[in-house]
Amino acid sequence: MIKVKESNQKSQVVILRCETYDLEEVRTQLERGIALLGGWAQWVKPGENILLKPNLLAPDPPEKAVTTHPAVFRAVAESLQQFGVNLTYGDSPSNGTIEAAARRSGLAEVANELRIRMVNFKEGDTVEFDGIHHRHKAVIAQGVLESDGIISLPKLKTHALVRLTGAVKNQFGCVVGFNKTMFHAKHPVVDHFAALLADLCLYIKPRLYILDAIVSMEGNGPRGGAPRRTGVLMLSADPVALDATASRLVGLEPDRVPTTRAGQQNGLGVYRAEDIELLGDDLDQLKIKDFNLGIGMPGFVIKNIWLRNQIVPRPQIHPDLCKTCGLCVNACPLRPPAVDWSKAGKEQPPQYNYSTCIRCYCCQEVCPEGAITLAVPWLGRIFGHSSSR
Repeated sequence: MIKVKESNQKSQVVILRCETYDLEEVRTQLERGIALLGGWAQWVKPGENILLKPNLLAPDPPEKAVTTHPAVFRAVAESLQQFGVNLTYGDSPSNGTIEAAARRSGLAEVANELRIRMVNFKEGDTVEFDGIHHRHKAVIAQGVLESDGIISLPKLKTHALVRLTGAVKNQFGCVVGFNKTMFHAKHPVVDHFAALLADLCLYIKPRLYILDAIVSMEGNGPRGGAPRRTGVLMLSADPVALDATASRLVGLEPDRVPTTRAGQQNGLGVYRAEDIELLGDDLDQLKIKDFNLGIGMPGFVIKNIWLRNQIVPRPQIHPDLCKTCGLCVNACPLRPPAVDWSKAGKEQPPQYNYSTCIRCYCCQEVCPEGAITLAVPWLGRIFGHSSSR
């Protein structure tokens, strides 16, 4: 069941001031938000099997702001259970197992208490779906395919490749395991990869998106950045409008986010302010004026590999922070990897071959120490590359 938006109807985004993860505050604001959207009956039916899809990027504790916070997960789950919905949950982390990520993030404890079953995200079926630029094949997790519908619970974070990760990108975790890295190698141009994410989101089509932006991540996201209190919950059935509103919250123009551009192009949603109806609290009073957007991809497409390597930010390893765990080597989608052990062996940090590196930043995403950051090459500095707003 999907609520269809009429062509002349604006996409609704609910903005809720929520200063802390105090459970009562989160519950109160969530119920207020659901009421503003017409109640749960607009999105689910009693007795349906609904999958909760949090962001469980890696096995990190909730205070690091890497994953969806357990208070948000609990508030949504309890509200849906009271409505009579049968719940499951799952994700496919880029680093480690779902069990470890759920345990460290605090979600497993909540799920066990509420008797919410973790479903199979380790195996899946190959599906095909059309996209803006390509027809795609993807291995989608069994837990996704067997559910009646999905409620997506993304986390607001900076992201070197697509600038911000939120509602649209959260469905990438529905692709099983290392099948995700294949898409980085197949689509090295960021706009094409962003189009894949938007096409995947349109195919999976969650019923509703509830964005955890109470504490977001700024700087070197989506794992190595710093937690930043942004004090907001957002709800919408339109992931593009939701991400666009989140962008405006932190001072980033929505058209600078490639997944937002692609999402409007493929019909997933809208990002222009005149096409969005804001409900709840005043966005202007909640905006963060000094949010650190980090260093990200430039706002224009560079298909020439040599030129891209001279302009686009490159990942670099800080040897004083690196623990030589090798996760970056394993995460690289290329073979041989663009970041690999040197002749000195595994006693020294891996080294980059920038002539083959496609700037997917998978290495940065998985680094548990925040040891991988981005540096702008000389030509990029001449072009004035920055984290433009």
